[in-house]
Amino acid sequence: MKKIYLVRHGESGGNASGVYQNADTSLTEKGRAQAEFIASRCEKFVIDFIVSSSMKRAVETAQIINKKLDKPLGISDLFVERRRPKTQIGLHKDSPEALEIDRMLIENFTKPDTRISDEENFEDLRKRADKTLEYLKNRQEENILVVTHGFFLRMIMAYAIFDDKLTSKECDRIIGKFHTANTGLTILGYDENRQGRDSPWWLWVWNDHAHLG
Repeated sequence: MKKIYLVRHGESGGNASGVYQNADTSLTEKGRAQAEFIASRCEKFVIDFIVSSSMKRAVETAQIINKKLDKPLGISDLFVERRRPKTQIGLHKDSPEALEIDRMLIENFTKPDTRISDEENFEDLRKRADKTLEYLKNRQEENILVVTHGFFLRMIMAYAIFDDKLTSKECDRIIGKFHTANTGLTILGYDENRQGRDSPWWLWVWNDHAHLG
């Protein structure tokens, strides 16, 4: 049986300022402290391999964790955050322009093959989540720690639960109702020999951030 430990990155400059951030945004001092806390917690787990999103805030989180775990560390674009429209990057989340883009993104999320500009839509994310779980399933290691991002972590969880039956409406409800804290811990189990189940994946732990006090 395989265990996947999913960790959202520590607080970044964009999280702290409320701005839609690009791939090069670093952790804040608080974010680095959060990464130290989750690193201490992960010392209690059996971890064979760590893989991180290629975005800077995730890589920094993974490197801080790995100072304590000292495991093989991989970097993959599979785990990056959802790609938003370029016009939204750098805008404050409460600005009228950003809120209007958000409104259009939400309105179009459940419409097949629809996008407002260059963002990832539901089908793009669904395909990437499928590839991500295939990648994790096919790794030889049994215990894998993943450092990723809030939105895409929820996408992974939605696809793990519903598999290829995931619809945009089901996904939209999960995205809207489940939230993730910086360095929150989610654990998925995988067993291809499970009998009488639609999916070999199941959710054990969601967004546990007790290590933050």
